[in-house]
Parts: sequence; C-alpha cells; structure tokens
Amino acid sequence: MSRRELDEDDVRVRPTPGSRPRTRTRPKHEQAVVGVVVTFDRGRFTCLVDGREVVAMRGGEVRRTPIVVGDRVRVVGDVSGRTDALARIVGVEPRTSLLRRTADDTDPVERPVVANADQVVIVVALADPPPRTRLVDRCLVAAFDAGLDPLLCLTKNDLAPADSLLALYEPLGVPAVDIGRGGSLDPLRAALRDRVSVLVGHSGVGKSTLVNQLVPDADRRIGAVSGAGKGRHTSVTAIALPLPEGGWVVDTPGIRSFGLAHVTPDSILRAFPDLAPGAAECLPHCDHSASAEHCGVAERVALGLASPARLASYRRLLAARQGEED
Repeated sequence: MSRRELDEDDVRVRPTPGSRPRTRTRPKHEQAVVGVVVTFDRGRFTCLVDGREVVAMRGGEVRRTPIVVGDRVRVVGDVSGRTDALARIVGVEPRTSLLRRTADDTDPVERPVVANADQVVIVVALADPPPRTRLVDRCLVAAFDAGLDPLLCLTKNDLAPADSLLALYEPLGVPAVDIGRGGSLDPLRAALRDRVSVLVGHSGVGKSTLVNQLVPDADRRIGAVSGAGKGRHTSVTAIALPLPEGGWVVDTPGIRSFGLAHVTPDSILRAFPDLAPGAAECLPHCDHSASAEHCGVAERVALGLASPARLASYRRLLAARQGEED
C-alpha cells in the first residue's frame, strides 16, 4: 500500500486501575523468530519458520490483534516443529497489503481475509454455476481498495463461451486467463509465478480444483455443484501453499457475499477507471446516482466513452453500500 492505514495496533488505551501490569518492564522477546502464517484452525496458527511448520497460539500481547493467513509474525517458545510442540505469537510485522471484506454492506465489522498478498485471482465459472458479475465487481472493488492487482480466471469454458464476460470487463483493463477442463494451466502458472496470489470466488467455481492442479500434493477437498446450480462449500479455512515454479497461492473458502461496508465511495469509483474521469465534471457532492443532476460520470457514458453496463454496476455497488436493495 502506498500509504499505511491505521488499525487497532495504533490505538493506545490507558488501562484501568484493576488491569495495570504488575511491572513497567514488558518482555522484549529479543529471541523471537519471524514466521509466516499459512493457515489457522480453532485458535491454532500454523506458521512457516525457516522451512518448518510451527503450530502457535496468540501470546498475551496480541490476543486481540487480528491475525490472518499471510501475516508475518514474531514467534517465541518451542519452534522445533515437533507435533507435540506449541509456540506463541507475540507480534505482527507491518503489512504491505490487507484484503478485507464485511459480512454484508451494512456490517461495520471488517473481516480480514489475507495479508501481504500481491494479486487477487477472481475465479469465475462460465456455467454450472453461472457467472455472478455483481460478485466479480465487488471482488474487483476490494482488490483495488487493498492495492492488489486483479486477475480474472475463467473456468469451465467447455460449457459456455467466454466472449460476453470478457467484453464486459474489457474497459477495466483487467487481465484474464481462460481455463478449460483438461486444458493447459501454463497461462495461469505464468501469471502466478513469484507472486503471492489469493484465489476468491463463488462456491463451486473450481478454486480447489485449480489448487490441486497447481500444487499436486495440496489435496484440497472438491465438491459437486448442487441441483439448484449453487456451489457447495468444501474449503473451510484459508491456506497458503508454495508453488513449484515460485510464489504462493492462497486458497480461500467459497463466498456467497462480499460486503463493502469498509470501502469508501471514492475507492469504489477508483475500481471503475472507465468512469472515474467523469467525476471531475460533476457538481460538488454529486453521488453519481440515477437521480443526480449534471453527473459527469453519466455524461461520459452518454458520449460513448464508457459502457452503460459498467455504470449500472457502479450504481448497484453504491446503493448496496448505503444499505439499499442490491
């Protein structure tokens, strides 16, 4: 991120008399080693420390600090990696990026997804289940808000053509790879090489199948699509896996919604570079809605410089963020 955002670690609360520490001297943990969180389960974090998988729990210093896959953490205690060993996480290193979402567009509680990633791979099935363009738009907004590069990965092209979907996102300049069943993954491997990539998408689009092909010993569970055309959740936790060609891929559980309560309207507009130049021609405090007068964003569409479908999608996101019907 070009500018570090403040989070809960920057807040200092004066302790009440009953919660003051017994001593002014706090442990410095000078012997702590740095590891990377690769997965977590029921309060236990698996960290990669010098090539060893170390299981750790939160120490007192970070018991209220959100820790997610991709975080670089300071670990003390038994870091031997033995199955019966348990270390402690005593600090979280500054993040370079943080992909976030909320449960819905009115939920004030942010849910960190992955830290320190480089790009977001939005996996979309062309059929079974059908593409959900609104969800794709939301993932794109979250990626731009986090300062991550987006990449569209289209699956199941043997069931439906990709032309219309690719045309819809062509004005955004988002790169895309088209992956068919049994086809070559070389274009995707090239896009992932030497980068930390997060796979996101609706349940059933084939994220875990892709991970099993990219990392042969990953052994991620896969499931069939239900008769209603909806995917079933198979991955229940996020996990980071090293790629044979270099880099990491993070498989995340399938999502049914991607709330944007944490994203500002300006961040949403930045995710639509085909529309954003029109905002300079708007009146002060223009909300770019359908009822806005002399809206430069709408004028840009009228002049044929942007797609009406993109403007409709942008307005849907604005309405959803304000708690209106999506």
